[in-house]
Amino acid sequence: MSRIGRLPVTIPAGVTVDYKDNVVTVKGPKGTLTRQIQDRYITVKVEGGEVHVERSREDKSVKSKHGLYRQLIFNMVTGVVTPFSRTLIVNGVGWKAAVSGNKLTMNIGYSHPVDYIAPQGITITCPDQNTIVVSGVDKELVGQTAATIKSKRPVEPYHSYGLRYSDEVVVLKEGKKGK
Repeated sequence: MSRIGRLPVTIPAGVTVDYKDNVVTVKGPKGTLTRQIQDRYITVKVEGGEVHVERSREDKSVKSKHGLYRQLIFNMVTGVVTPFSRTLIVNGVGWKAAVSGNKLTMNIGYSHPVDYIAPQGITITCPDQNTIVVSGVDKELVGQTAATIKSKRPVEPYHSYGLRYSDEVVVLKEGKKGK
């Protein structure tokens, strides 16, 4: 049995989890998330303040989805209590980022500013000109939004100019050597 899949998900106070017609709905103080369980052999049981994910077959594809759906439900329960966040660093001479409403404007070395409009459910803030913080209740959407912003100007390996995650380690390449 899956080591991750067999672990129960504890439901904290103030959070409700419902499972009906292969759809898991999690409601909490920070928002509501829903996810459809697309495998008919995976079932979810909510009982006694815990969520249990079970499988009815031992096929390889069902086994692989068992732990996946348990972790997705865990992330949903965690996200509606404490939102997820991802921090990006803007590194370059004269480069900066600013937010107005839900629109992120970045001056990142192009001849024009680059604009990015945040999807619904995502909050983008800039504590300073060189830091971008992406936060929201959906972990998958936060990660995808941060990756999309980062793809606007990937890190250049010779001078480390570009957008990078705050916990990312950039390994610099050595330039050409003279004679």
